[in-house]
Amino acid sequence: MNQKVVTLNQFIIERQHDFPGSKGELSRLLHDIGTAAKIIHREVNKAGLVNILGDHGSVNVQGEEVKKLDIYANDQLIAALSSGGEVCVMASEENDTIIEVHGKDNAQYVVMFDPLDGSSNIDVNASIGTIFSICKRKSDHGPGTVEDCLQKGIDQIAAGYVIYGSSTILVYSTGNGVNGFTLDPSIGEFCLSHPDIQTPKDASIYSLNEGNSLDFPEGVLNFVQYCKEKDKETSRPYSARYIGSFVADFHRNLLKGGIFIYPPTAKAPKGKLRLLYEINPLAFLQEQAGGRATDGFNRVLEIEATDLHQRSPLFIGSENLVLKAEAFLRG
Repeated sequence: MNQKVVTLNQFIIERQHDFPGSKGELSRLLHDIGTAAKIIHREVNKAGLVNILGDHGSVNVQGEEVKKLDIYANDQLIAALSSGGEVCVMASEENDTIIEVHGKDNAQYVVMFDPLDGSSNIDVNASIGTIFSICKRKSDHGPGTVEDCLQKGIDQIAAGYVIYGSSTILVYSTGNGVNGFTLDPSIGEFCLSHPDIQTPKDASIYSLNEGNSLDFPEGVLNFVQYCKEKDKETSRPYSARYIGSFVADFHRNLLKGGIFIYPPTAKAPKGKLRLLYEINPLAFLQEQAGGRATDGFNRVLEIEATDLHQRSPLFIGSENLVLKAEAFLRG
């Protein structure tokens, strides 16, 4: 007997009761993000056939080389969210300042996004992704402001990501669990494939760039050594898995369990990952799936945002592994 297929749009409509004060704006907003993801998926899948691989020739606000697909994905998200009518202001990892949405003075939502996370992997066909965070505006009326974007992670009402890999999967939460949808190219729809995702409390995978180990704090070095030691009772040594694309490493650990670490280093004392575009949305998902996300000492969702491109160290994943890492950091 054929199992009923539930599309992303059907699922969103069925869950509208989770937001009794909403009149469908959030549903339309999530639909717009899904539409932009389909267009980005199309270009990612034919990137080797058209002139869209390689460097764009510019540097973004983070000081990183911009890829052609970065620009394309950024443009698609801005266009989709601007035309929908639900967004008053946006912020992107690729833009220095906020992106004003003119003529939407009554729009209630704010969206922050990383249009193409892991873009350094584009040219080698490794998994990359789009990450998004949604908040309600703080200002009363008129154009959205920087202050609307500088909200704590706990103020998010929805967050998610799209991973473009062997299949394209959209994972999101509105604060009532985490669900994943795989794009079926034959019908052009995201279909529910990973209902009610829960991260295992214990796991045996650790993910970090050990090439930076000379710059790691002592607590991180001690935790990595702990992961490598043999111990039958705790199933050690653990396996090291690191792709170098945050959304890809996060997706694997979300489903299978594990810990992802980007610690402070001598070169990057505040870490490398961006609070608004990467950390907050994925920490929101991780907690909704039963995991934990901290900067090594404090819950990241409670960090005060003071800058659009603020960075923070991150320890995220299975609860017991993150707690163990924190114990090593405390010495």
